[in-house]
Amino acid sequence: MAVLGDLALKFGGMIKKEGGVDLKDGVFGVPIRRDGKNLCALNPRKFRAGGGVQAVMQVGVESAGVYQDSKSLEGALGFDVVTEVELREKGFLGLRKTKLVCTIGPACCSLEDLEKLAMGGMNVARLNMCHNTREWHQDLIRKIKKLNEEKGYCVSLMIDTEGSQIHVVDHGAPSSVKAEDGSIWFFTNEKFEGSRPFTIQANYEGFAEGIEVGDEIVFDGGMATFEVVEKIGNDLRCKCTDPGLLLPRAKLSFWRDGMLVERNYELPTLSTKDWSDIEFGISEDVDFIAMSFVNDADAVTHLKNYIATRSSKSIKVLAKIESMEALHKLEEIVAASDGIMIARGDLGVEIPLEQIPTVQEEITYVCRQLNKPVVVASQLLESMVEYPTPTRAEVADVSEAVRQYADALMLSGESAIGPFGQKALSVLRMTSSRMELWSREENRQNVLLQHSLGSSLPDQIAEQICSSAAGMANNLGLDAIFVYTRHGCMASLISRNRPNPPIFAFTNDSNTRMALTLQWGVTPLLVDLSDDMEANIAKSIDLLKTKGLIKNGDTVLVVSDIIPTTTTQTVFQSIQVKTIV
Repeated sequence: MAVLGDLALKFGGMIKKEGGVDLKDGVFGVPIRRDGKNLCALNPRKFRAGGGVQAVMQVGVESAGVYQDSKSLEGALGFDVVTEVELREKGFLGLRKTKLVCTIGPACCSLEDLEKLAMGGMNVARLNMCHNTREWHQDLIRKIKKLNEEKGYCVSLMIDTEGSQIHVVDHGAPSSVKAEDGSIWFFTNEKFEGSRPFTIQANYEGFAEGIEVGDEIVFDGGMATFEVVEKIGNDLRCKCTDPGLLLPRAKLSFWRDGMLVERNYELPTLSTKDWSDIEFGISEDVDFIAMSFVNDADAVTHLKNYIATRSSKSIKVLAKIESMEALHKLEEIVAASDGIMIARGDLGVEIPLEQIPTVQEEITYVCRQLNKPVVVASQLLESMVEYPTPTRAEVADVSEAVRQYADALMLSGESAIGPFGQKALSVLRMTSSRMELWSREENRQNVLLQHSLGSSLPDQIAEQICSSAAGMANNLGLDAIFVYTRHGCMASLISRNRPNPPIFAFTNDSNTRMALTLQWGVTPLLVDLSDDMEANIAKSIDLLKTKGLIKNGDTVLVVSDIIPTTTTQTVFQSIQVKTIV
């Protein structure tokens, strides 16, 4: 959180929109000059607190005319093409707020397919480091960056570590293999190329240690189940008891008498391969690293400290919640991380299935209280790995995640290996938009409980500003919220309040822009910023007007956390309401 200095809240412009407030008789009972030349403001009240924090509160009205300085149109507005199209077609309130993450795999790795996903609403491209070669991942990263740079998209990059988990080595086929009921399969740690009939190759040499005849092997949280019928040295002969799909790199869990075999938890959080993949991600300038099988906050902190020593870029670390241990230490893990991924597939292996919905809601709630973005992942539209239409239950599941105000939804196998990835993304996009409209119509924001984050007065002031900004935008029926930010803090805090209008975050930091792609309701825009806030506002509005994306009569709420580099300007926290004329 940026440290606050002087704090000013300004209210400028006259709101004429239906459902808004008519300010013709003044602001809070203070008469307003009609010539628009001078502000008629209340006497400022100043106070000082420990640490030298100073707040200045001013109330006034100023002309909402667009700044016409000849320099105001210098530079370009980094608007991504997808948001630009949606804004032209649907207007401000029609913009989707829930972010969409797509796992990239063999089914969608061509430049053409990637562009279709980007145009279809993909905000984040996820690379699962369990699969494919280093060269394949590098080529994919280059393609996505090319789309961003040459075609005007804004798709951020996330790598997902494999984690120290026992899983199946790729079996030589690009898609799934079917295990039939009663079929006999051989599980081995022997290394071989390609595939063998009815043979499963495990990645971990000691995978069968401690396993007994009668134990069960479960694929990917229940995709298929096998019973151990014989131990042969370090290998296992098993019978399929629950038929299903055996996906490449599927995770294996071992059960005995309805309980997990706990010796699997002796593996470290990050394997040697994970550290190599992290180095690769740093060198390729990715935006997010999703950390698998996190069991405590120390592992997250260690990785963040490591990244800080290896990269000048602020790569965000997302902790994946997929174990009982992580649930026991949930709040400290959320606090230590930059975001959370609810990996429901693996989590469903460790807790009873009927607890998944309530646990998902609890994790989402904690993330919102601590202001960390949360991604709901795994099996959202699992049937679309094979079929072009989802089940109605899957659509209801997606709707529930949106109703809980999750920041993002994620496709896994649906996009990576399924033939209907673009259709699956379209289902997420349409369902999200519909549920967001319902939430707005039901005014559900009013039931969202808030949690004070700040331990210091400056942080508390920033939170109050953002909470007030969201409330004002809703109550006044404004069209949009403009946030001018270098590090994204206030854009994130406003997003936490889930306002009705979309949030446009103007930043001059490309890393901040890409990090904000995962924040609910935030459209990050790259633009030159100066210490002169009025010039920043005027320039961005002029640029939007030249693109035809904002029109006369639109009203926007403006928030800034720009810290001036000079000492002459002291007011850098502000709220304004402007009508475009």
